[in-house]
Amino acid sequence: MLILIVAATAPEVEPLVKYFGNKIDVLITGAGMVPTAFALGRQFTHAKYDLVINLGIAGSFDRNIEPGFLVEVTEDTFAETGAEDDERFIPMNVLGFGEVTYKPTTTLDEVESSFYLKKGRAITVNTVHGNDASIKKVQERLTPQLESMEGAAFFYACQQVNARCIQIRAVSNYVEKRNRDNWQIGLAIKNLNTFAIDLIDAIIKL
Repeated sequence: MLILIVAATAPEVEPLVKYFGNKIDVLITGAGMVPTAFALGRQFTHAKYDLVINLGIAGSFDRNIEPGFLVEVTEDTFAETGAEDDERFIPMNVLGFGEVTYKPTTTLDEVESSFYLKKGRAITVNTVHGNDASIKKVQERLTPQLESMEGAAFFYACQQVNARCIQIRAVSNYVEKRNRDNWQIGLAIKNLNTFAIDLIDAIIKL
């Protein structure tokens, strides 16, 4: 099985890369939705993958999803794509210019039935939230559980080429006023890679 691992930054998947070496392809896109979409579009011209997995850290709006927890993202929305009408936000799909919410083309259960993660909804943003007023607004509008800067772009790019894809995120922090002392990036990366290594090992041995 030809597998592609996609991550925004190298540190997010460094343990996995050291473990597998050249047994799997790894694409480091750079942070953000534009680099992610471009890098995937270019990668897909070189190979057709049996499975594409997006791995990365994320912020959690949901206080029941604590730092260190892993989540399988079941839908991801471009939260900022649309227009402002004074205090009202009009999403791009309401404007009639395309979709804003994308879903994976397969599920973790379909990929390997012995593995399970909590499922959650995510948003993809250019600016991560760190202001109480903006956090409240986006929660009221979209009720997200997680946020990242790449997820919806990943789903979009995979959908364009009919690639089987899943997105797995490890929570590194709560979405709140910026407080680096509360971040647990190391724990999130450790848990993410431990799970991903076990998952890919199981898939390769099938």
